[in-house]
Amino acid sequence: MTRYLLRRLGQAAVVLFIVTVITFILLHLLPGGPARAELGVQATPTAIASFNRDHGFDKSLWTQYWTWLSELLRGDLGYSFKENSSVVSLLADRLPKTALLAGLAVLIAVVIAIPLGITQAWRRNTFVDYALTAVSFVLYSTPSFWLALILVLVFAVHIGALPAQAPQGSIGAVLSQPSGLILPVATIALLSIAFYSRYMRSSTMDNLTQDYVRTARAKGAGTRRILFGHVLRNAISPVVTLLGISLPFILSGTLITERVFNYPGMGLLFYNAAVTQDYPVLLAVTLVVAVATVLGSVIADVLYAVLDPRIRLVRS
Repeated sequence: MTRYLLRRLGQAAVVLFIVTVITFILLHLLPGGPARAELGVQATPTAIASFNRDHGFDKSLWTQYWTWLSELLRGDLGYSFKENSSVVSLLADRLPKTALLAGLAVLIAVVIAIPLGITQAWRRNTFVDYALTAVSFVLYSTPSFWLALILVLVFAVHIGALPAQAPQGSIGAVLSQPSGLILPVATIALLSIAFYSRYMRSSTMDNLTQDYVRTARAKGAGTRRILFGHVLRNAISPVVTLLGISLPFILSGTLITERVFNYPGMGLLFYNAAVTQDYPVLLAVTLVVAVATVLGSVIADVLYAVLDPRIRLVRS
């Protein structure tokens, strides 16, 4: 198992390196460049040349990349002229808020989706299954921004029970206003429930046809014991893997959700950086998402091996 982990971490390092190279090149191929984005459209060629010379943008692309990579390895992600702050301090302020938002949403989604998927599989081809499947399909096909706007319209505008804007300020200020988190968390959670419940239903149905289920029934085991004592552990394995590989989709959902609710997290930071062409912030957020995606995949593989001893033996 240790050998497998070391191999996966080595592969993760290679993937992250490739991601940084591609992202760095694509960002620097955008029209205008950092100088134009910072100085504005009225900047003279002389001012742009001076800005590029002062910040090293007049050097070759690969020289700029290696300079940025060497600074990254020292923990320096650059400086945001638009935010007038170091990128590290921006990430330190925004990352916990996005982790809170995504963490709450995923936790709620998993807690609800697992029993929903099991219920659909056990009552397959009944009214309950058809009704839950219809709701799942509607939520699964609904864009996150559209669902967010509907929730705002219903609960903030018409009913007036919840605020339309997420709480602002530090992580402590966000936690002190839990009502402001309900709509952003609900937006991501509802979409995730539809996603996870469908996989849980399919996995449970596959396991219900296995020999060990028939044996348990023959021994007189009840429905609850069969579902939660035997089927659950085997059926949940694909969902655990799905949690890791779906992390980039969850983070992309937080980007739209944070923009709609003006939630001060990584998604809103990335959106503002994309609008203003804030290159250091764009690179840093992309790197954080890449790291989270790779780590999510590794953690999912480890949990899958813990849940299924057969996988552990093959990979050890």
